[in-house]
Amino acid sequence: MKPNISPNDHERRLGDEDFIVSKTDTRGRITYANRIFMEIAGYSEQDLLGVQHNLIRHPDMPRGVFRFMWDTLKAGDEFFGFAKNLCADGSFYWVFANITPDYDKNGELQGYYSVRRKPPQSALSALIPIYQQMLAIEKGCSAKEAPTKSLAYLLDTVAQTGAKNYDCFVLDLYKPNGVL
Repeated sequence: MKPNISPNDHERRLGDEDFIVSKTDTRGRITYANRIFMEIAGYSEQDLLGVQHNLIRHPDMPRGVFRFMWDTLKAGDEFFGFAKNLCADGSFYWVFANITPDYDKNGELQGYYSVRRKPPQSALSALIPIYQQMLAIEKGCSAKEAPTKSLAYLLDTVAQTGAKNYDCFVLDLYKPNGVL
């Protein structure tokens, strides 16, 4: 069961060289978490293993982003995106995530592998207003339609920027950091 954590305004930041790494099974339960993940999120290995990865989902994150992420992963594609995550003490941290389906030697999906790093502030400045509007859309809809409607807004916003697609949009936002 996900603990009831009250978010606060304290931000934790990844270092420029930090990488958060985790693995999950096909249902999103954590099977591996590196030390940086445990340190920044404030959970022990015992607290994380076997628990749904959405343990760290911050309420400021629109459900439409996660709908898109799962749709992308279930299609067998890798996902890139920015996320605000919740720490055990209510603090938060932002990441740029790359999540990839993980296959066994027989080609069977065994879970997902995720690497997260520090996002550039310029990307967050562009994304936070989009995420805030997505949340407003979700609050004005039924729980069932909320992810679909906010995702439609996200994809329409991406199209209006002139980006070829969502991946190009988020990767271009990440490039100011000088990596890629």
